[in-house]
Amino acid sequence: MKDGKTAEVLAVRARPGAPQRGTLSLESITVPCALGKSGLAIRKREGDGKTPVGCFELLSAYYRADRLRRPTTRLPVSEITPDLGWCDDPSHPRYNRPVELPFPASHEKMWREDGLYDVVVVLDHNLRPAVPGLGSAIFFHCARPDYSPTEGCVAVSRSDMLKILLHCGPGTIMAIE
Repeated sequence: MKDGKTAEVLAVRARPGAPQRGTLSLESITVPCALGKSGLAIRKREGDGKTPVGCFELLSAYYRADRLRRPTTRLPVSEITPDLGWCDDPSHPRYNRPVELPFPASHEKMWREDGLYDVVVVLDHNLRPAVPGLGSAIFFHCARPDYSPTEGCVAVSRSDMLKILLHCGPGTIMAIE
């Protein structure tokens, strides 16, 4: 992060006694974050509401161009469109991949009205290859104002997300423990 270099690690830790809340640290920056409604998991399963433990590369970012400017980051960035979805059906060949809506299998809509995906970063969780049932759509995204739990993602405030992304690029890892 110093001298304009890309950050190496975003460290995420659950709070003792409050596994749905945690902190995310990047060198001198430490911010609150929301975690999965069922806490952390070493063995993530589809739909369990748990945030997976491990190290996951930040791959790319999406944002709502109708709500904010393109985030400044070294990661690849794309606009979210109303027809963008993410397949969460373990039996479908597009499992844990972006899809175009309408889509016949179970999926998550990326164009959300609640602001959670105004900025969303794809984490390299269960992508290479995607193993059916081991979890899909594990993202780093914007938190609700009260930091209520996620479905298994890591979430920070939108302003914190934009500050953090300034220092992220290819090779940046999110270490969840």
